[in-house]
Amino acid sequence: EVQLVESGGGLVQAGGSLRLSCAASGFTFEYYSIGWFRQAPGKEREGVSSISRGDDGTYYRDSVKGRFTISRDNAKNTMYLQMNSLKPEDTAVYYCHLDHGTRYWSQGTQVTVSS
Repeated sequence: EVQLVESGGGLVQAGGSLRLSCAASGFTFEYYSIGWFRQAPGKEREGVSSISRGDDGTYYRDSVKGRFTISRDNAKNTMYLQMNSLKPEDTAVYYCHLDHGTRYWSQGTQVTVSS
């Protein structure tokens, strides 16, 4: 059974930092690209960042480029999102996402950035 369990959300002031973690199980982690989405109140879920299985390809949406860094540790079956210089518009529920034929989502973690 595929499971994605994330941690690390919270409340931070604008300009601060948070690190999200996503622990994966139930599949061969190193074989798959994996990524992060977020959903703000009243808005559609949007892709934030993704990382290829070989750790040699990353994607960032324009609004987070230069501030967020995605990484993975295949030995620990874990993906990370380092979020720096956070802005109020980054406030959302963040999800890790895997497309394994079927789309899988973590439970979501709230990130709130106060101004």
